[in-house]
Amino acid sequence: MRWRLVALISLGVNIVLAAVWFLSTRAMSARYAAAAAYLSRPQAVQTRTNVVTRRLLFSWSEIESGNYATYVANLRDIGCPEQTIRDILIADVNALYARKRATELVTADQQWWRSEPAPEVVQAAAEKARGLEDERRALLNSLLGTNWEGGDLVSLPRPSRPGVALDGPVLGALSADTKQAIQDVSLRSQDRLDAYRDAQRRAGKEEDPAMIAKLRQQTRDDLAHVLSPPQLEEFLLRYSQNASDLRADFGQLQFFNPTADEFRAVFRATDALDQRIQLFADASDPGSLAQRKALEDQRENALKTALGQKRYEEYQRLHDPVYRDAAAAAEDAGTPEAAGAMYAVALAAQAEQDRIRGNTNLTAEQKSIELKRLEIQQLQANTLAAGRDLPPEPPDVPAPPQPRKVYVLGPGDSAETIALMYGLPASAIRAANPKVNFNKLQPGTPITIPPSPLSPPSAP
Repeated sequence: MRWRLVALISLGVNIVLAAVWFLSTRAMSARYAAAAAYLSRPQAVQTRTNVVTRRLLFSWSEIESGNYATYVANLRDIGCPEQTIRDILIADVNALYARKRATELVTADQQWWRSEPAPEVVQAAAEKARGLEDERRALLNSLLGTNWEGGDLVSLPRPSRPGVALDGPVLGALSADTKQAIQDVSLRSQDRLDAYRDAQRRAGKEEDPAMIAKLRQQTRDDLAHVLSPPQLEEFLLRYSQNASDLRADFGQLQFFNPTADEFRAVFRATDALDQRIQLFADASDPGSLAQRKALEDQRENALKTALGQKRYEEYQRLHDPVYRDAAAAAEDAGTPEAAGAMYAVALAAQAEQDRIRGNTNLTAEQKSIELKRLEIQQLQANTLAAGRDLPPEPPDVPAPPQPRKVYVLGPGDSAETIALMYGLPASAIRAANPKVNFNKLQPGTPITIPPSPLSPPSAP
């Protein structure tokens, strides 16, 4: 029975509380209604002078406009100071053209598969950049007048350290916040590398390549929190050390010239292996050396698979300087397809050179003559390999007849004395003058002097 009593008391208390709440709510509603009625009554007219009515509350969407002239008018309509309008416009126009540069310019950085930038791409990018800059300045001139650069431009924020270029169809389309996050990661990465290198230098120690690799891996991990996998790959293709080393490797081959697809395929196949190989850079124990060798073999197989058999063979040949010289000769001849034939000629010529130099039966002069003859033969073989005809041999040109000399005998002259004067045998003097009796020579007799076989032919 006691629980019923408790229940009745509780019920009564709740009813009383409900009644109190209802009465207090009605009283409060009455006060609000009275206040509203008071505020809605016509007020006494008060005289005010020199008052400008202006909306203090507005939506930013009412200010912004796709038309800059309307945008400026809206800013002025809300009483925005001219200096602030100028700074807003400059910042907005600069941001607009920064996006244009990031998405419309095709820069050399975007051609990450090339070891050297294409000259036509560099020129086109420079012309496009100049055109966009002219547009930017013309727009600001039309909005702010030609003296807009004379204002307090130092108040506009500018980066204190240059960052990486984030342009192109992938990185250029990133949001401003994402780009800033990438720049922050890049700068922190450089700070870590600089701090480590400075500490090693102060301690008199060499840099540990494995530690450098770990620091770079930390940068990749930081970027992976900001970028999607395709975006991260684009960044690494342009700015990672592994991609830079790959460009240098292809570049020193001179004539390999990988396509974008080939470079990307090789990077994907070797990047992770390169990171692991770098951790064994200074390894000296047998176990670590064996692991590194296994990784290097695995990398070579991955490279071969990525390039395909034919391109891989060309890649291997181009590591031979003899083949690079042959490829250069074929390129100069306008027949790059003849590089293989010229390479075979070069190998044969190299073997023959070694044979000539090692021939102990030849004098130094004879070796020089043989090597010169071999050089001419190699040039002729390269000409034929390039599909060209050899120039015709020049015809033998007979030496022009030399003018005959005549000597007039003096007292005491004989065939022997004449021969001595002209450096000729006496028999040659007699043979040139068959009608002269040399046993009865008389002064004043003309004697024909034959040409000497040792004298050079006279110029015509």
